[in-house]
Amino acid sequence: MSVYVDDIQDWTRIAKMRGLRYTHWCHLTADTEEELHEFAAHLGLKRAWFQKKSDRDYRWHYDLVPSKRAQAVRRGAVEVDRRFIGQLMIRRQRERDGKASEVGPRCGNNPNVRLSEGDRQAVDGFIAYLKRRAAERPAP
Repeated sequence: MSVYVDDIQDWTRIAKMRGLRYTHWCHLTADTEEELHEFAAHLGLKRAWFQKKSDRDYRWHYDLVPSKRAQAVRRGAVEVDRRFIGQLMIRRQRERDGKASEVGPRCGNNPNVRLSEGDRQAVDGFIAYLKRRAAERPAP
């Protein structure tokens, strides 16, 4: 089981329309809601900030500002891109609708995916990049 954060995006237009204080944020989600809530509590997030519109909503998540994202990564959240988050949401929707998730997210840590050699090299390269980046990051 894992907790995921995507990249910080500029949401200025949406923030201004809704009168929000912050204009840049990312999404925090996980494999299970329980895991997500536990992780969010460790970050000091309020349960009221959890975004889930109904029991059938498969896009549940928390929004994180840059400082909370950095804290989440330090606590072990996996950095992913928006495509990964989209695939995760598709898998949740299929599971909700009772459809078998034939593949799930196309990533190196999904046991249901048989990656091509090129994809495997790309995943290995990305993991190596993240390790280098973490090693270069100054200690808090």
